[in-house]
Amino acid sequence: IMDFFATVILSGLILALVWLFRVKNIRKYRLPPGPVPLPLIGNLPQLQKDAPFKSFLKLSETYGPVMTLYLGWQRTVVLVGYDAVKEALVDQADDFTGRGPLPSWSKSIHFLLSGLGISNGDRWRQLRRFTLTTLRDFGMGRKGMEEWIQEESKHLRGRIDTFNGKPFDPTFLLSRTVSNVICCLVFGQRFSYEDKKFLHILNIVSEVVKFLSSPMGQMYNTFPWLMEHLPGHHHTVFKKIEEMKEFISMKIQDHKETLDPSSPRDFIDCFLIRINQEKDIPTTEFHHDNLVCTVLNLFMAGTETTSSTIRYGLSVLIKYPNIQEKIQQEIDSVIGQGCCPSMENRKSLPFTDAVIHEVQRFLDIVPFSLPHYTLQDISFRGYTIPKDTVIIPLLHSVLKDEKQWATPWSFNPQHFLDQNDNFKKNPAFLPFAAGKRACVGESLARMELFIFLVSLLQNFTFSCTEGPDSINLIPEYSRFANVPRRYQIIATPR
Repeated sequence: IMDFFATVILSGLILALVWLFRVKNIRKYRLPPGPVPLPLIGNLPQLQKDAPFKSFLKLSETYGPVMTLYLGWQRTVVLVGYDAVKEALVDQADDFTGRGPLPSWSKSIHFLLSGLGISNGDRWRQLRRFTLTTLRDFGMGRKGMEEWIQEESKHLRGRIDTFNGKPFDPTFLLSRTVSNVICCLVFGQRFSYEDKKFLHILNIVSEVVKFLSSPMGQMYNTFPWLMEHLPGHHHTVFKKIEEMKEFISMKIQDHKETLDPSSPRDFIDCFLIRINQEKDIPTTEFHHDNLVCTVLNLFMAGTETTSSTIRYGLSVLIKYPNIQEKIQQEIDSVIGQGCCPSMENRKSLPFTDAVIHEVQRFLDIVPFSLPHYTLQDISFRGYTIPKDTVIIPLLHSVLKDEKQWATPWSFNPQHFLDQNDNFKKNPAFLPFAAGKRACVGESLARMELFIFLVSLLQNFTFSCTEGPDSINLIPEYSRFANVPRRYQIIATPR
């Protein structure tokens, strides 16, 4: 036992010396200001556990809009407010395109976030360019994709009809609906709402997002080298990510067996054709692993964030029935009851469009954005940000920036309406981030939010048995993602 304690003490002293060496070594840089970190744990004790991004806002009042924190060992520069975030991601876009390599993470988590998520350099450029081009070829942001979403909205309405005005939890129904749109793009098919394998995969997606937004997920993110050797729920999550990989690999194999290079059906077909074209190039980025992880990226991003935003939108409309009624009046006057909503209607529905934008702003689905990473030393606002520094562009601070929004902490559709009640844009509306790392599926998500929500409000009035005052718009989880609370809602046919 004495030997054990001696080893622990010696290890602690060594780690403390290494920490002091790191702190001394970084003094040669003119880093942005920040609170003094503690050895090993950095500034973690100063962060609010249930919503750490709120602590970043508070600290920025003392240290300014560009500040240095240590999340455990990791040196992190946090950008707070629209001006700082825009200057970095847009004005100095080339300096801030990096993502962290995460070399010590679990292979499952690393694989999950690879591809478009955390790749850099030529791999990222090739995969992003290919993904954007291919998704556009299959209709993202255009008429073909609109028709898929309209068709899926009919399946959604049909399923809601079966509840006959009785309360139901819309969480997984909306996940199935939204996921089926990305499944059409990626797999070339939609799944039945009763498909057991499909439901199982969606449950895994939900569980992974909850894990990344949980204290355990944040602990793993900060101390991966420690958590890898400790028992816990995170190992179960990693095994489930492997199940997702197996599901996608099975779909890829099915595509290989039926591939017609002259007539690609979806994203996987196009990627397989590119693999064949570049099979003799040793440095190609088009191979099986990159296909699997890119499909995983698209499947994850194309399911949870959009379905959660729609679910949150329904909660908002239940809480504010006067807003719901005003939207319905606008829809009735422009589209009526018989026609399926289309993107062409959006310019004639300014109040509806403003409410949808305000739902996104107020929910603030990914408050930290996906962190960036310096691939070399960067000069920014007179500071030097050293290579291998994590950069957090705090989207929460942009969407709640008091200089940009009249009432940032209140739900207020007037943020997106001018004095004549016409829709107006706001440059600080950045729920999809900005710059070269902005979300590749932004146009798809915008189309889904508009068509699904308008279609639902065209056909149903939403309420809950406990009344509007029972709805709490504060998210259930507020870490990696702001996950809305779940409610049993009632959809009354109109």
